[in-house]
Amino acid sequence: MLRVLFWLLIVIPIGALVVVLAVANRHEVELILDPFRPSAPALSIPAPLYAFIFAGLFLGLVLGGVASWISQGKWRSMARERTREAYRWKTEADRLLREKEVGSRLGLPEPGRTA
Repeated sequence: MLRVLFWLLIVIPIGALVVVLAVANRHEVELILDPFRPSAPALSIPAPLYAFIFAGLFLGLVLGGVASWISQGKWRSMARERTREAYRWKTEADRLLREKEVGSRLGLPEPGRTA
């Protein structure tokens, strides 16, 4: 239900806004990548204006995701380290349980307890 509400209130209006933006800005513009000779550029890219707008939004989304991923590296490495530590503790606990079971079958007292 929450997913349907999310689609109805957020995704569909944003999609409609994107379509309206693309239709309103479909005239072709030229992106000039030569700052020294703008009248006769060595490199320029002609495309519809909405293509440049969407490319900028996409580039910002990707760069933001990469920056977020890099900044969270410390937490990911800490989580890996703690996972390894938890695995070591679990292995140790399983080993001690096996030793206790073997000792109880042989009639030995538990470690740390006096008979």
